[in-house]
Formats: sequence, C-alpha cells, structure tokens
Amino acid sequence: MTIAETAKKYDISADTLRYYERIGLIPPVPRTRSGIRDYDESSCGWVEFTKCMRGAGLQIEALIEYVSLFRQGDETSDARRAILIEQRGQLAERITQMQQTLERLDRKIAHYEKCAAFEHTLRDGEAPRK
Repeated sequence: MTIAETAKKYDISADTLRYYERIGLIPPVPRTRSGIRDYDESSCGWVEFTKCMRGAGLQIEALIEYVSLFRQGDETSDARRAILIEQRGQLAERITQMQQTLERLDRKIAHYEKCAAFEHTLRDGEAPRK
C-alpha cells in the first residue's frame, strides 16, 4: 500500500507515518524500486500497534525503546515485557484519575440539575421546596 492508502486506512496523516518511521516507532518501511514507501502486512501491523498504543497514552520514548528491543531479537523479550508492564501501570493510574474526574463531573451535573429545578419553581411562583 502507498503511504496515502495507509494513512487513509488507519486515519493518520502521511506526515505522522513518516515521523513515526523516522523516530523508530515503525521499523523502516519497504520501498519500491523508485523509492516510494510500500506498506506491507508487517508495516501495517506496526502502524496499527503504534496507533493503538499511542491512543492508550503510551509514551513515545517507551515505544521507541520497545521497537528497538524487538528488532534486537527474542533475547530482549523480558525487557519488552517490563516496558509494557510499566506503561500498563501508568495507564491504569490515568484511568483511575479519569474515573475520579468523571464522578466529580457527575456530582456537579447533578447539582446543577437540582439548581435548575429549584429555579424553575421560583420562576413559576411556587414556594421553594426543601
């Protein structure tokens, strides 16, 4: 696939794909004889993996290290696993923080709904209820 087709398939810009390759998030993409990137199944797998991990908030530096270790072979599997475990811990912490924020927003929204009901009774000339 061309870079344009790959960009469209994964909803990511061609510039981002080139950047990811340049910094090592995606291993070098095979090229045609004329030098045009030709994304094969393996390249697309790396694009999908990178997009998924970035979408989950994994740090670029951790992913670069992961890809570098992967390219070194099976003897790096423990180090790669450690990276993923560390990133998972950070993601779990962010999820906890986001859950707390969501609960706080829910309380605020409920508060405003109560206020709106109270204001409605005042506008209608009713006595406020407790």
